[in-house]
Amino acid sequence: MRAVKITDTTLRDGHQSLWATRMRIDDMLPIVEKLDRVGYHSLEVWGGATFDVCLRYLNEDPWERLRIIKSYVKRTPLQMLLRGQSLVGYQHYPDDVVEAFVTRMVENGIDIIRIFDALNDIRNMETAIKTGIRTGAHVQASVVYTISPVHNTEHYLETAVRLEELGVHSICVKDMAGLLTPYQAYELISKIKAKTGLPVQLHSHYIGGLALATYLKAVEAGVDVIDTAAVPLAFGASQPPVETVVRALQGTPYDTGLDMVLLFEIAGYFEEVRKERGYERGVTRINDMRVFEHQVPGGMITNLVTQLEEQKSAHLLPQVLNEIPRVRRELGYPPLVTPTSQIVGTQAVLNVLLGERYKLVPGEVKAYFQGLYGKPPAPVDEEIARKVLAGKKPITCRPADMLEPRLQKVESELQGVARSAEDVISYAIFPQITKKFWEQRRQRATGALNNREKVSTNSPKEENEMDLAQIKELIQVINQTDIAEFSLDSDGVKLAIRKAGAAREGINHDDKEVDENKSSAAPPAPPKAVSQKEPEPEGAVVKSPMVGTFYRAPAPEAEPFVEVGTRVEKGQTLCIIEAMKLMNEIESEVNGTVVKILVDNAQTVEYGQPLVIVQED
Repeated sequence: MRAVKITDTTLRDGHQSLWATRMRIDDMLPIVEKLDRVGYHSLEVWGGATFDVCLRYLNEDPWERLRIIKSYVKRTPLQMLLRGQSLVGYQHYPDDVVEAFVTRMVENGIDIIRIFDALNDIRNMETAIKTGIRTGAHVQASVVYTISPVHNTEHYLETAVRLEELGVHSICVKDMAGLLTPYQAYELISKIKAKTGLPVQLHSHYIGGLALATYLKAVEAGVDVIDTAAVPLAFGASQPPVETVVRALQGTPYDTGLDMVLLFEIAGYFEEVRKERGYERGVTRINDMRVFEHQVPGGMITNLVTQLEEQKSAHLLPQVLNEIPRVRRELGYPPLVTPTSQIVGTQAVLNVLLGERYKLVPGEVKAYFQGLYGKPPAPVDEEIARKVLAGKKPITCRPADMLEPRLQKVESELQGVARSAEDVISYAIFPQITKKFWEQRRQRATGALNNREKVSTNSPKEENEMDLAQIKELIQVINQTDIAEFSLDSDGVKLAIRKAGAAREGINHDDKEVDENKSSAAPPAPPKAVSQKEPEPEGAVVKSPMVGTFYRAPAPEAEPFVEVGTRVEKGQTLCIIEAMKLMNEIESEVNGTVVKILVDNAQTVEYGQPLVIVQED
């Protein structure tokens, strides 16, 4: 009998796929000891988007989360997902940062490291693989599965053999978009096992509805481990449910031996968490079942919807889904997995939003065309590349060879600020986000944050909601100014406050609208006298092309791109708008001099909001 082993993804990919990665450590701790008793091959609890979201949205230290989970889980190996040279970020990091990150995460509790590269460029996996092996962890290397004119069985076999030569302990077929069909799975798994002799694990998503059948054929082909999630966090963009897989294999030579009673106790707990947080069940939608046409993973579709909603353009989703395959072809058919899914998806969104293809090109897209993410699977579109690169030559070496060591410099900058080596690594990967997290941590420690700002257990839709008293107070303040309209959009909370008689153009009617003449607030105080404003400098006004966060510099310690008085050339970077997980460089459209910067650093900006004024020559 050859029992099939199962990895549980509930605490990582399950809630990343369905709950925007918003499960908190407080939701995990009451159930992790039962998860540990099930007899899983491993628990996937870290990596992917969890690191970013912990810092950015949950006010949690991801390293502390890992240590806490490890203190509860005594039997089952802990597993994480690593994006090769991109670690848990969206760009490549120097080798010294990669080595430090991998070493520290193993010291903090990771037993199994699943490493992948979005382009299947093995050069981008080598440092993480070698470091992981050196630490004594189980290193599992991934073959990223997709469909294109250049992706075929021979490509995947060649990739698996080259990974075996690096000394990895097992191979994962990573089917992030649910594109692997049952009979293709049988062929691919059989051939990888025969060619490498290594254990093979299969990771798929339920997006197009085929994953369960694919798993069963993979089991027949000899797959050793498959990934599932507890049923409240399964289906849709997530993995197949463990309960169904275990039931399907009971009484067969592949019987997992897992306790169904215990599994349903765990499912019952997560179902209560789901209801309390207000999340929907995983559902395979029509757009999901079209995955073989657009090849967009379900989690990526969810992100696209969120991005378009932020830009007040949710109705453009069908156009974006049609644009994505076109952009993907022009970029040489990269598999749509982080970070290339963000690169392709964001460029497609911008092409549709702006009504002109490649009018705005994020820095990450430029870096991709330059070869800084690795070698594309197929040649890129030469005409688009010339437009994007504007004279720059693409590189052919391993991208990380272009990066200077960073860790020692960061350690020097953070003396007396960082509390630990883990703090230094977090800053090296996400400087802006980590700096903000430290400030919030400091405020919590001193009691400066009120209860609402401390770690909340509400769903993203409930966080940051303003109560009626706060709204009334805000209305009174606005009524004492010459502001006609005020909009707030934060983590799912959308509020538009408009004075009676103010123009209604551009209001999103899905937002909460609070008119002063419908409010129970006290009558407004008479408007204060408005002092004569100084006339704004004349010149070309650079506006934000999207909703996002304005940054004057690429990192907190870096010099601003421009100051008032800076002489700029057409095409020169003026600032960054962080949106849709990318740092979008905003360039000057004229030659001239910066005469005014209209927003503060780290300020949230709206679509069309003026940012910088450049007086044209």
